[in-house]
Amino acid sequence: MAEIGASSQTNPFRWLVVAVPYLWLIVFFAAPFLIILKISLSDTAIAMPPYTPTFEGFGALGDFLSQLDFDNYQFLTEDPLYFNAYLSSLRIAAISTLLLLLIGYPMALAMARASSTIRPTLMMMVILPFWTSFLIRVYAWIGILKPEGLLTLLLQTIGLLGPDDQVQIFRTDYAVFIGIVYSYLPFMVLPLYAALEKMDGTLLEAASDLGCPPWKAFWKITFPLSLPGVIAGSMICFIPITGEFVIPDLLGGAETLMIGKTLWTEFFGNRDWPLASAVAILLLLALVVPIVIFQNQQQKAG
Repeated sequence: MAEIGASSQTNPFRWLVVAVPYLWLIVFFAAPFLIILKISLSDTAIAMPPYTPTFEGFGALGDFLSQLDFDNYQFLTEDPLYFNAYLSSLRIAAISTLLLLLIGYPMALAMARASSTIRPTLMMMVILPFWTSFLIRVYAWIGILKPEGLLTLLLQTIGLLGPDDQVQIFRTDYAVFIGIVYSYLPFMVLPLYAALEKMDGTLLEAASDLGCPPWKAFWKITFPLSLPGVIAGSMICFIPITGEFVIPDLLGGAETLMIGKTLWTEFFGNRDWPLASAVAILLLLALVVPIVIFQNQQQKAG
């Protein structure tokens, strides 16, 4: 007991270990969230900033609060464009996450079962795209997928397309899925690899000794033990894909409707900051609330 008391006296600032992360969340998450929430409750104005009311001090706080309203949220429920944009974003994010899992899981499994001498090389190959600008990599796919691009030239060269035929993938949802899967694949592979690499290989050996076929051992042992990596990778990919703007804007067509493009149009095209802020708040709640509920259920189950 005396040693514990002496330790607390010699470390009077150890509360900073907990305070610093909370301070980071307050400054870079809670404060911006409150600002966006306030703007979403404001009205559009031809001014700078383009909304009213603006906070002019605590002396006029009552008048400031009385001018806030929920008209923007009511408008979102009346215009089907935003509802369709949310649904389309969730659909594209869900399909993309499933594709990432189907492609990334075998890659991560092969990395985890590879020799320890080549694992660093395989890891470097996975993270190598991060060394290049994200925007440049997306622009590269434009050169590959456009009708007169490299993919068409390759297929014509090997005889799968005629001289006058072209691949019509660019400006479609298929191009969006290709761009998303390529860009987010490392974010799926790395959590899966971290979970699979820690798995005890003797469990599979014991299953084999007991007559369990490899496919059954995978579903009974490997996959359940890798579920934390599956969940982590899926969340890391699904959340940012839902709000993705660059890939749908550069690779998608006019019919590719995602909430990120809608937000950009409202902010910079229509200059309707309050409505765009309301769209952003609902998107954040749609993503955060299910995750919080899932984590609470996982803690109760644990």
